[in-house]
Amino acid sequence: MRHAILILVFVVFAATPALADQDDPRLDPLFEKLKTTEDLESALKAERSIWAIWLEHDDPEIEEMMAVGNAAMQLGRLQDALAVFDQMVKVAPDYAEAWNKRATVLYALGNYEASLEDIERTLEREPRHFGALSGKGLCLAALDELEAAIAAFEQTLDLHPHSRGAQVNIQLLEDALEERAI
Repeated sequence: MRHAILILVFVVFAATPALADQDDPRLDPLFEKLKTTEDLESALKAERSIWAIWLEHDDPEIEEMMAVGNAAMQLGRLQDALAVFDQMVKVAPDYAEAWNKRATVLYALGNYEASLEDIERTLEREPRHFGALSGKGLCLAALDELEAAIAAFEQTLDLHPHSRGAQVNIQLLEDALEERAI
């Protein structure tokens, strides 16, 4: 049941549009707003703007590939999506969101170790990628590394204090650890 909830939270979170020019000067003020605002609506607006920037790429062909891969994911055609994202990381290896999307597909396919590898590649390119950090927590939870998963979700909250998914997952994981201790 808990695993199903974690998957649901991940699917909802991952369904948010996502872009990736991690060096875009528009990001710093958005991350500052995300971190400091107490207003949930303002935080969610900043989050959407960050995702939109992360999805951007200066090559229209790469943007088209992202659209095709995202569409395949939304249709549940995970192998097709994986093929697109495999190609994207080859032709645009510095594009953080290509790695993140491939990590998302690998997670959905149950390949948690490979997903974690792509998450690390995402974080190398964009250390503030709260979506990748949340995905890291989900992978670690699926691998039964609950303390490490909690740490990943706490890192998510450091960047995005309003992340409901991270908050819920921390509570679920802490409950699971308490149950084990009994």
